[in-house]
Amino acid sequence: MRTGHGQALFTAECSHKFHFHCITSNVRHGNHICPICRADWKELPFQGPQLADATHGRARVSPVNWPQDDGHMAVIRRLSNSYSGNLLEQFPVFRTPEADIFNDDEQIDIQSETVEESNAVTGSVEIKTYAEVQAIQQSVTQKVFSILIHLKAPKSLESVSSRAPLDLVTVLDVSGSMKGAKLALLKKAMGFVIQTLGPNDRLSVIVFSSAARRLFPLRQMNVNGRMQAMQAVNSLVDGGGTNISDGLKKGAKVIEHRRLKNPVCSIILLSDGQDTYSVPTFDDGVQTNHSMLVPPSILPGTGNHVQIHTFGFGADHDSAAMHAIAETSSGTFSFIDAEGSIQNGFAQCIGGLLSVVVKEMRLGVECVDEGVVLTSIKSGGYASEVAVDGRNGSVDIGDLYADEERGFLITLHVPAAQGQQTVLIKPSCTYQDAVTTESIQVHGSEVSVERPAYSVDCKMSPEVEREWHRVQAMEDMSAARAAADGGDFSQAVSILEGRTRILESQAAQSSDSQCLALITELREMQERVESRRRYDESGRAFMLAGLSSHSWQRATARGDSTELNTQIHTYQTPSMVDMLHRSQTLVPAVVEMLNRSPTVAPSRGSGRSVRSTKSFSERLA
Repeated sequence: MRTGHGQALFTAECSHKFHFHCITSNVRHGNHICPICRADWKELPFQGPQLADATHGRARVSPVNWPQDDGHMAVIRRLSNSYSGNLLEQFPVFRTPEADIFNDDEQIDIQSETVEESNAVTGSVEIKTYAEVQAIQQSVTQKVFSILIHLKAPKSLESVSSRAPLDLVTVLDVSGSMKGAKLALLKKAMGFVIQTLGPNDRLSVIVFSSAARRLFPLRQMNVNGRMQAMQAVNSLVDGGGTNISDGLKKGAKVIEHRRLKNPVCSIILLSDGQDTYSVPTFDDGVQTNHSMLVPPSILPGTGNHVQIHTFGFGADHDSAAMHAIAETSSGTFSFIDAEGSIQNGFAQCIGGLLSVVVKEMRLGVECVDEGVVLTSIKSGGYASEVAVDGRNGSVDIGDLYADEERGFLITLHVPAAQGQQTVLIKPSCTYQDAVTTESIQVHGSEVSVERPAYSVDCKMSPEVEREWHRVQAMEDMSAARAAADGGDFSQAVSILEGRTRILESQAAQSSDSQCLALITELREMQERVESRRRYDESGRAFMLAGLSSHSWQRATARGDSTELNTQIHTYQTPSMVDMLHRSQTLVPAVVEMLNRSPTVAPSRGSGRSVRSTKSFSERLA
């Protein structure tokens, strides 16, 4: 219940608000459904004599686990200071303080997770290699010789029972700036997530404004779990400041303290503002270290490492902070420009998380013939290492979604030779099957070049050339971003224009689709860095989302759902595309219905039918 203009307001579980005296009169006449959306109410406004006296007419509301002092995140109940009754005994809505340890995660149904290996994924990780050229003259020493190592994850079956279950923690901004349509659309997006998760997946929701609060622990998204999750999310109201750090700390506690673990785990963070509580600001040019917002307990290298996929919402969010949080945790940063695109952004992310087939993947590269030396690995955001003697190297890749691809350029020093062939490298990878947990090792074919005695004129491999263009474009995007952050917008435009001209020349010769996509992206970036106003409004966020995508070779949302946006999503997997299609085709009618009325059993003898509680994936299977 909230107060407004001197009158008590009742907030129903479907999130519609009414004057308390009006709705109680309606209920007394036997009407137990929402007058607006017709949703069945499980919790009814009630005005008992003791409570009426104590609160001057203000009423009890749905008992969601909210703190008494966090009015910006709950249905507000304001009690007279003169009232001294025991609220905890009389009214269950007034809960005890939050526990220090979040070890109350719901049990995992081990039996339902057991999957026959043959039903999990089809095939293993595929390794392909492309040498820069096929031959090097015997007398020539090649100081920089490029090889592209291309990896592709196996396909997965679409059955819910044959994929790896997910533990998902969503950390959601409900500060005052999220009022109105923003909060309503966030609820719809969360409704889509809740209905998409399967019964073996678990969800916990953290909300934050001036402080953070866990709505509920990791809970299985079965019939009851989805109902309770929908009710909790629909109870949200806005208010207060923006304390991203506290929200992430609560989310990290859920991950760190859980007793049981599903094979896949992730955090989704959404905010439309700037952290006003945790990160100091400097006036002397010292750059703020936003990575400190990530709790140390979930950083890479810890036993509880989890990726944080961040979503910056609107023109006022802190894109630098959200990008830093994602990069520090090996997650992705997405930019949500239009309010109506929240659900699509979430859908694309969920489509990936629900299709993880590979975990803890590591690529190894071993030089074979004497004198061949590994000099560099272009690995983007992934941690890579080259041995001191240059004879081997590695890349830590982590998780892969079904059908997801990765490309890594390596450079070698290739010495002169006397024989007819030089064997350069032998790649391999190790990983864990996300469903069966089996450890797997895959060996790629050796890469060699012919060594003729005479001069040869070989054309560069188009695959290697394409990857070099992508890597160099990413480097120029980063340089342009640094120039724009320093206020030199003309230099930023110049850097992007230069790379665009190079790619246009290449596209004129090959009409390569990836090259054309990069050109489209670079042109859009140029427009968004032309001035301080454009850069602050959307340019910085658009560039950071692009850099995040290229750095991890994973799809991110960048702005609204325009044709331009679809042209530059070069890393989307089939699972992402499918989930995005579901989101777009289910908006607004189906999702509106699901959000209005979470599954509520009818009262005994009421004769009302029970709404379906199957997830989207179950319905569409």
